[in-house]
Amino acid sequence: MNKKLFVLLVVLMSLSLLGIIFVQVYWIRTSINDKEEQFSRTVTDILDKVASRVEKREMKEYSDRLASLADSVGEPKSAQFKNFMFVERDLDSDEILFYSHGILEEDYNITSAFFDINNTLGGEDSTTLKNYTSRRTKQVFKRETGLDGQSYSLTPIEKVTSIGNLSSIERAAWEDVFMEYAKSQPIHKRVSKQELELLLSQELSNRNIDIDYEYGVYSQGYPTKVRSRKFKFSGSKIYKSPIFKDSEGVSNFSLLLTFPSMKRYIFGSVMGMAILSLVFTLVIMLAYSSAIYQLIKQKRISEIKSDFINNMTHEFKTPIATINLAVEAIRNPKSIEDKEKVLRYLGMIRDENKRMHAQVENVLRISKLEKNQLDISKDRVNMHDIITDAIAHVELIVQDRGGYVNAHLDAERSEVLANEMHMTNVVVNILDNAVKYSPETPKIDVYTEVVKNSIIIRVEDQGAGMSKAVLKKVFEKFYREHTGDIHNVKGHGLGLAYVKRIIDDHQGEVYAESEKGKGSTFFIKLPLI
Repeated sequence: MNKKLFVLLVVLMSLSLLGIIFVQVYWIRTSINDKEEQFSRTVTDILDKVASRVEKREMKEYSDRLASLADSVGEPKSAQFKNFMFVERDLDSDEILFYSHGILEEDYNITSAFFDINNTLGGEDSTTLKNYTSRRTKQVFKRETGLDGQSYSLTPIEKVTSIGNLSSIERAAWEDVFMEYAKSQPIHKRVSKQELELLLSQELSNRNIDIDYEYGVYSQGYPTKVRSRKFKFSGSKIYKSPIFKDSEGVSNFSLLLTFPSMKRYIFGSVMGMAILSLVFTLVIMLAYSSAIYQLIKQKRISEIKSDFINNMTHEFKTPIATINLAVEAIRNPKSIEDKEKVLRYLGMIRDENKRMHAQVENVLRISKLEKNQLDISKDRVNMHDIITDAIAHVELIVQDRGGYVNAHLDAERSEVLANEMHMTNVVVNILDNAVKYSPETPKIDVYTEVVKNSIIIRVEDQGAGMSKAVLKKVFEKFYREHTGDIHNVKGHGLGLAYVKRIIDDHQGEVYAESEKGKGSTFFIKLPLI
């Protein structure tokens, strides 16, 4: 994939992911704000309804006391009846409407001081209490006419009679008188804490609001005795509604309500959808991260495979050229007569052919390991013998460069269940790696020790070492450290990948420790038998 296209794809995917996250966060915040606004409207309605119920209860108590007192007095001292009526005719429908309203005024000659149970002065005011009863009648008649147009009769088609104490206007005047009287009463005698708690709990329960609350009645900004024990004017959001309003809608008292855990309650109401949204967002983020990781991994594998092909080409180029030169030399008539030269050239062809065959086998072996097609039979083997045999494979090369391979086989037990050929290849690969990455004289030490029920094989060299970044990838297939010239160290990045797959198949562990410029140490841990 083109580098610019790859970067553009990553940028677009990142912007899309950020957009999704932004939309989710915005939706959650909007939902919380909407819930808070809805909650505020509901609480305001509750306060208005509670205040109205308290006011109606107070008015009813006053009316009941009046009715009770009137009954106890008996017949009224005087009575007066007034009647009003009007007639209206509808020419279109030929209907006649009769409406009458009669008002009966009964005077019991009782002063209002009888209602004030706290009146201890013994005085009486000049206001007397009266009872009003109204009778409202509505009748509709259909006018019957003959063929000559003369009116013969009126047929009643509707009659409504309503008897009540007061009309709306009269009741308003009556309530205004009572409100002025009620203002003189202390607030704790007009409403109790128990009543407010009961009404608030009922209204909140009716609206499915289960949350702790605190309340209080304030008079012109000052607290009264009617409030809950933990109510505080400052702090969380306070909802407010006037209570005990007069006829002009003015009140000196306010009913206040607060919810200490309101934010937690509102957030909890959207918690389910918010968590679900966050889970889906997290899934998208994980999928995005996985996709980016796979893209980067595939890009890196593509680069590594390109390097592998280049290395393999280079590795095959030398033996092919050597074989070609040897064949050309043998074809020379003068060389054919020299049997010693012919045999030497044939030996060169055989060695280079073995070299190419070994490289091909190494690639095929890794492929079979990945597909679990490589049949590895295991027998009881001695790791000390395998290490000694592996050292013999590289000893001549090391000595030719003036180095050494020292074995410190100190493990008391060394028998494991393993495949001898593959385990030998494992140790040879690690030793060969140590030789390749020793730029100067190879200095290699091999140690064995027993830890619990496992044997630890430690291979130390004093070569070039590896950085931490390289150390993390050293066992990956096709991976080779870039040093400017990719062919300065022979190989194709399969040796250590093969080592790890074989050790894993033997239920063992392999890992490395290294520091740049100070050499490397490889550890192989295998279970003993």
